[in-house]
Amino acid sequence: MSSQLPWLQPGEPLPSPTHAWGAADPAPGLLAAGGSLSAPALCAAYAQGTFPWYGPGQPILWWAPDPRMVLPVAEFRLHRSLRKTLQAFQRNAQAEIRIDNDFAAVINACAAKERDGQAGTWIVPEMIAAYTALHQAGHAHSVETWIGGRLVGGLYCVALGQAVFGESMFAHATDASKIALSALVCLCRHHGVVMIDCQQNTPHLASLGAREISREAFLRHVDGARREPAPRWEFDPVYWNALLPS
Repeated sequence: MSSQLPWLQPGEPLPSPTHAWGAADPAPGLLAAGGSLSAPALCAAYAQGTFPWYGPGQPILWWAPDPRMVLPVAEFRLHRSLRKTLQAFQRNAQAEIRIDNDFAAVINACAAKERDGQAGTWIVPEMIAAYTALHQAGHAHSVETWIGGRLVGGLYCVALGQAVFGESMFAHATDASKIALSALVCLCRHHGVVMIDCQQNTPHLASLGAREISREAFLRHVDGARREPAPRWEFDPVYWNALLPS
């Protein structure tokens, strides 16, 4: 396909994700630039399997990669070391999972996270403001690991019905982000959510059971899942039984 990138005006709809750049283009998966990060624009983008990702000084860039990295929650790999961590977390009376208790703290911690020696530059201030607004609209959530009254790790995600899209994680204590991801997997299993979008392939996600599927398969999943009733974004300790049966 042509390497000419569509430039969107605010309020202009995104092209079909099937028009994203392919392997022979300069940035495979790139769909469009411009537009806006309003809550309705973000919801429309995620509903068609597209997400924004860009750095300081760049315009808004929209992506719809093929293949797509996803974590089927039934295939989550609970390695022995993580199992021991979760069991210790369960036994700790001062440890708990909270949902949407401090979304602002989670997204700001993710933005400050070091990635290969650099801060999380793609979570620019405009993105923080946009996802905070999306959270206030009920479509972005934080899963938080608390120990001793202190937020030590977590993640945030976007959710449309039962379509769940993971965004970023952080940890200020060993395995704190993995604990939050495990909690999200348990919440998803409890409510019948079958898949968590991971966007891009990383060895860390692959080690936990994530794998690539075609964009076509991913879009079919999103189109069906987003129409299902949304789960209750609350965490009950009994949900741990999905990974740690008593």
